[in-house]
Amino acid sequence: MISFALNEEQELIRDMLVSFSRDELAPKARDADENAAITDDVLAAGWELGLATSQIPEEFGGAGGERSPLTNTIILEELGYGCASFASAIMAPSQFIQPLIDFGTTDQKRDYLPLFTGSEFHTANLALQEPHFTFDPVDMKTHAENKNGNWVINGQKSLIPLGERSSHFLVIARTSAEKGLKYLDAFIVPKDAKGLTVTPGSGTQGLHALPMASIELDNVEVPPTARLGGDAGIDGRRLINTLRVGTAALSVGVAHAATDYAIPYAREREAFGEVIGKKQAIAFMLSDMYSEVECMRWMVWKAASALDQGLDATKETTLAKNYVNRRALKVVDDALQIFGGHGFIRDLPLEMWLRNVRTLTVLEGPVAA
Repeated sequence: MISFALNEEQELIRDMLVSFSRDELAPKARDADENAAITDDVLAAGWELGLATSQIPEEFGGAGGERSPLTNTIILEELGYGCASFASAIMAPSQFIQPLIDFGTTDQKRDYLPLFTGSEFHTANLALQEPHFTFDPVDMKTHAENKNGNWVINGQKSLIPLGERSSHFLVIARTSAEKGLKYLDAFIVPKDAKGLTVTPGSGTQGLHALPMASIELDNVEVPPTARLGGDAGIDGRRLINTLRVGTAALSVGVAHAATDYAIPYAREREAFGEVIGKKQAIAFMLSDMYSEVECMRWMVWKAASALDQGLDATKETTLAKNYVNRRALKVVDDALQIFGGHGFIRDLPLEMWLRNVRTLTVLEGPVAA
């Protein structure tokens, strides 16, 4: 039997976040974008809800919620509806927490998961993206070499959300001369490690409010216990898939917000003696936008569901991410076009949403599902 119904817990989470994203995040999004800063009260509010930390097992001090990429996808979509920058910041710790839950040894979980069970916002982060025009995780440039029992890491990473305030980085590096996701490993590197340099990012077209950083690793040496998963390592394919699903979910949320913003305007705005929503071109455009949001959501949920079941979700994830990258951008652009020249002014959120969703399309993943 095929079901598209959420379970009771997921419905409760979604209902809670509908209010949170619309009442708490959306009204603050424009000021945060203009000031290129996220205030601590937003991070504290998200932390209090336990959005990034609720799936930490009880034995490590967490709430013991079920590890579920689908539940995280629902969270990200609703947060993205309010503000993609806020969503990425609030969920930034999940980039460290979720891989640790998925692949970490018992000792690694015991050592690091309690960092995130306190009452104040704390973040560590994943360092995946590299500052190369042709960046592809399959051909990772950052390399880790086993020397005398320790791992020596060299490379550069960029676009790390909240990187300057992260206590640790989960550095993704290749441990073989061969290309491919199966040759990826992750290493837990403290911010103060010798040879690690953290610098603020230079900014991106969108997500202005989200502080990003770059790091350079110059012969950074870590012990064998820093390799996530120990001798077993990680499943690089699954890790990349969870990141791509998370980013796609954010884009769906932005597209959903743009559609909801355009529909009432089209019903009220009059031109040449008639509301523009009754004009065939606008009506068809709105219909397509609504349909696309539904299609994108189901594709992302299908990919997340496959991850939930422990399946190889590469096909589902690739299809969803590629489709969302193209269609979310068009949906938001169509919403802007419906507003005409008003869509381009900063009094309205449309141009900000367009910049944000464009930036999301070029990121492998600012968050993990």
